[in-house]
Amino acid sequence: MRTIISLVFVFVFSSCAFAQTTEERLQNMEETLKKHEQTIQELKALQKTVRKQEQTIDEQRKLIEKLRAKVQQPQPPAESSAAVAAKTASVDQVQQQVEELKEQVNSVAEAQQKKLPSEFNPAIGLVGETIFSYRSKGSNATGSDRPGGWDVNQRSVELNIAASVDPFAKGYAVLNASADPITGESSLGVEEAAIQTTSLPGNLELKAGRFFGEFGRLAYIHDHELPFVNRPLVLDQYIGGESRTDGAQLNYLLPIEHYVSLTMGVGDGFGSAPNDINDNSNGNFRNFGGLSFFGRGSTSFDLTPDLSLEPGISGLLNPETVNRGGVLALANGNPVTLPQFPGSNLSQTRRSLEGVDLTLSYKPLRNNQFESITWGTEVLRSDSSFDVMPTPGGAVFSPFNQTVESYGMYSYLTYKWSREWSAGFLFECMEDSWNHADKTVAYSPYITWALSHWNQLRLQYTHTDHNAVSGLRPDDAIYLQWAWIIGSHAHGWQQR
Repeated sequence: MRTIISLVFVFVFSSCAFAQTTEERLQNMEETLKKHEQTIQELKALQKTVRKQEQTIDEQRKLIEKLRAKVQQPQPPAESSAAVAAKTASVDQVQQQVEELKEQVNSVAEAQQKKLPSEFNPAIGLVGETIFSYRSKGSNATGSDRPGGWDVNQRSVELNIAASVDPFAKGYAVLNASADPITGESSLGVEEAAIQTTSLPGNLELKAGRFFGEFGRLAYIHDHELPFVNRPLVLDQYIGGESRTDGAQLNYLLPIEHYVSLTMGVGDGFGSAPNDINDNSNGNFRNFGGLSFFGRGSTSFDLTPDLSLEPGISGLLNPETVNRGGVLALANGNPVTLPQFPGSNLSQTRRSLEGVDLTLSYKPLRNNQFESITWGTEVLRSDSSFDVMPTPGGAVFSPFNQTVESYGMYSYLTYKWSREWSAGFLFECMEDSWNHADKTVAYSPYITWALSHWNQLRLQYTHTDHNAVSGLRPDDAIYLQWAWIIGSHAHGWQQR
């Protein structure tokens, strides 16, 4: 009997102790849940950077599920166990990338929490670019502004400033002290200064001010961001190198699953084509139709998880009538110096430019930071109309109109085999925009050593050949480019 009573007491005591332990566990679990809820609320308050990282993780998870589904499917008898093991290893590698992205999200979250009080402070950066070169011929024999032989050119020093204006817009400015191609003297100027909306409805984005208009593949990229040393000849000839304009640009992303971007813009001039220096119009009244209108449409296709294709089309129209004075006329496709017609005037009545570009990129998922192959090509068509008119007391001839249609293109292939090293080849051919009988061909192998994102060296050899119409001699040149960055530096989604 005593034994039974003792057992009862032991059971009751154990039950009470167990109940007490369970209650403590519940309290601990509630505290843990509260901490988790607090952490979730903090993560929800993070800015768009974190949400983009989370979206990337979701895409990687979907890819993992697809790969796992393929691995779990019954394999055909012909497939070896080694192939199955390779697929499983690929899934594990993608899973590892997801874990790395999670760590990046956490680090970004911590950084955002620390830097939110200073998010409106401007980001400031400085970019320098020095070109060491040797050319086999002098400038008079090659059509170049730089001298022949040995040369050192501090091509540009660029100051970048960017910050949020308010929750609805951001602003940026680029001040560039670029060297004059003839004298070598540097002059400080405003290369870009624009405001850009960040929260317009309907997938719209508006930019206004001075900026590089979206045209083609490389026209709106700064010189130091090019995959080779010099800007393609056809861009220098047809639009003056860079697509700079003072105006406004509206971008629209179609509300569909597939990425499609449409851009339209209007501005006072476009680029700085060499031909524009002959503008003798003295402050004439200009209607709205005298402005420059440009646009671009682009999309992207993932052909495979490792291979992507980005096609695009661009257009430019400048219907303004520009008085070119007595500089040059074009009769029957041949250049004619107007002093042969004393008192005559040459007017450019219209200029249009159309372009098609294509970029094919290979970036393996397993090694996308250290290995890639990029092939880019762009073809441009230039169409200009000129009127040659006699003036009283000048030569007697019938007024005539001359339309000049010219074509140009460039194509390059770049292979990156490590974090630091890449090499490629650039091919160019072009017809002069004022005389399509004047043709130029050039090819350039190049190799790049990126010590880091902020310090880069590039060596390039260029052979340029002209036909007999130009009167210029072939040219061989070697360039060594040294570009460096101090502080913050970003030009958007341009080096993708």
